[in-house]
Amino acid sequence: MPKRSDLHVLRPMPIIDALLAAGSVPGPHDPLYSLTRGQPKALLKIAGQPMIEWVLEALHAAQTVRHVIVIGAHPPQGLGVRDYHLPSHGSIVDNLLAGAAFCEQLPEPPSHLLLISSDIPLVTAEMIDWNIRAALEKGGEACYHILARETMERRFPNSRRTYFRLREGQFCGADLHLIRRDVFSGYNPAWRKIIDARKNALKMARLVGIDALLWLISGRAPIALGERLIRERLGLNGHLLIAPQAEIGMDVDKPLQYDLVTKELLQRIERVQLDGV
Repeated sequence: MPKRSDLHVLRPMPIIDALLAAGSVPGPHDPLYSLTRGQPKALLKIAGQPMIEWVLEALHAAQTVRHVIVIGAHPPQGLGVRDYHLPSHGSIVDNLLAGAAFCEQLPEPPSHLLLISSDIPLVTAEMIDWNIRAALEKGGEACYHILARETMERRFPNSRRTYFRLREGQFCGADLHLIRRDVFSGYNPAWRKIIDARKNALKMARLVGIDALLWLISGRAPIALGERLIRERLGLNGHLLIAPQAEIGMDVDKPLQYDLVTKELLQRIERVQLDGV
């Protein structure tokens, strides 16, 4: 008979499927247009293969991910045996909702969804596994992964990210997040409220409260307060997770970042080749 303290070890791993966002097509005014020329961003070749393939390789090697649902561009090298493809439904939000609805129809729907972008080619399987396990330990319905400015600038001094301020420091958002699938299914109205308010400051203020919005804008709000406001005013049990891997926030949005990531990937390839000698 196991001890009570050992029971957590016996819990089965939740089923987690990844929604891989690959629907972005940079327009003429986008900084990356000179490289993509009207093609999907996910198909931009970087260090010898389309950007999306680097992310797919990491997802396929991750121990915590079952299926990968690619939404948007179709991977040129084809899908893996555990992959699915959905066409783009327009916006990022519409694509995520379509992916969640698809997963709900699987013979064994996942309990959680990993939302991940196809423009972080430096991500590895180990990083994905670490972030999923850390998010599961946090519990709740959603985990929004963030990176400290020190983490980003130590690893990528010239990455030029945009940061927001909390009492604990300056942070930027990562490009992978874990959320319970049933949050998308409609039982929890918070998701729809957030979608509706995401681009309207007045609606957002009404949603979280003027007092809370001003507190957050001031940069003096602690992480715990942000989590409590989400829970109390949106009805969503969410958490912020400070991740230690800068690579999960190193998305390719500008030619400068493209050059930086290309250099990193070529160095990685060289190390692998040397190890194989």
